[in-house]
Amino acid sequence: MIQRFLFKRIDNAQLIVFRVFYGLLVCAECFGAIITGWVRKTFIEPQFNFSFIGFEWLQPLPGNGMYVYFIIMGICGILITVGYKYRYSALTFAFMWAGVYLMQKTSYNNHYYLLMLLAFIMAFLPANRSFSLDVKLKPALESQSMFNYVRWLIILQLFIVYTYASLAKLYGDWFDLSIIEILMASKKDYLFIGEFLQQRWVHRSIAVFGILFDMLIIPALLFKPTRKIAFGLSIFFHLFNSFVFRIGIFPYLSLAFCVFFFDTQTIRNLFLTRKNIEITQNNKTPRNHKWILGALAIYFVVQLALPLRHYFFKDNVLWTEEGHRLSWRMMLRSRVGSIRVFVEDKTTGKREQIKLDDYLTKKQKRKVACYPDFAWQFAQHLKKENAKQGKEVGVFVINKVRVNKSKYYEFIDPDVDLANMPWKHFSHNEWILPAKEE
Repeated sequence: MIQRFLFKRIDNAQLIVFRVFYGLLVCAECFGAIITGWVRKTFIEPQFNFSFIGFEWLQPLPGNGMYVYFIIMGICGILITVGYKYRYSALTFAFMWAGVYLMQKTSYNNHYYLLMLLAFIMAFLPANRSFSLDVKLKPALESQSMFNYVRWLIILQLFIVYTYASLAKLYGDWFDLSIIEILMASKKDYLFIGEFLQQRWVHRSIAVFGILFDMLIIPALLFKPTRKIAFGLSIFFHLFNSFVFRIGIFPYLSLAFCVFFFDTQTIRNLFLTRKNIEITQNNKTPRNHKWILGALAIYFVVQLALPLRHYFFKDNVLWTEEGHRLSWRMMLRSRVGSIRVFVEDKTTGKREQIKLDDYLTKKQKRKVACYPDFAWQFAQHLKKENAKQGKEVGVFVINKVRVNKSKYYEFIDPDVDLANMPWKHFSHNEWILPAKEE
């Protein structure tokens, strides 16, 4: 029964229209990153780059190479939009965006992770079978239908994202509004709405709406009687996020996802020239259906498991940050820290404090002061730099961190040599000191 449901033929209008929106938005993201200076600040100006641990071999291209890199991705976005050499252009963008995501985490954002997942998903979907240059050049490719699992793959991915985002908000600093107050305080200088965003009732409204929207938006869009109301609330929610938090294309990408919830005839009437089609059911599953079902099962098991992994680590993820990334934990905490870094010569025993400004940008310094993996990676960098000069060194830090409105507490054990400690991906790093109860 499930197999029959997943491999039923349905109108592909939703996927075709989404492909166009997706292509336009990733094109805007890539060229916008150049125009706004994000590429320069993130990849060109820093002398040292923080990649994901294990992906240190992924480094920015030298000189102005990253501009060319982003231009190529932007061109891929155009090719995706018009559906030309779709499989190649979509896969190229997917791998290149994965490179962007993994080679830097100073500007980490859950939305970048979502775009990486979506890029690979879209590369393997038949999104060029209609309204594309590929069909124009090779008419035999044309099809007005797709398997039902394509639509539900997108919907289930969104359901996971929103549900975990909602559940993560069920904690004290969200309920007492302290984290929302911190987030809104940085928006005080916004024209027209800056003071409005500081009101207590606004914070309370954001807290309630944030949890309920994330928890209920997917079911509400799926349920026809509530669909239009849910879509209207989506427009408000995502435009609010776009204006207040200025998170690039992602509010608009979230709105584009809504095409998968509306009736296909409505989508055709609004966006496509071919208005009426008839889907023929042949009740045959593809030869590779077992491979498809297996791949989907593995993918969603991973997606369901990753956001839960922090429960298997010692201490609170809000303090340690272990298991925070890839978990849809969005807008949940503010971290501020102070750090002093000392390099100790193993031969002479001499210890010297380094000047962070000699190595790091302002944004990188803030990350090193607050996040354990950044501090550890910086220690590894200092170790390698000294090794080039024939010195064997240890790296020690005096580090205090404040999470949300708590007090400053000592974060990293000052007696531990970070340069000579391994990084544990799947268990707690004991040199992160325990959280203090307030």
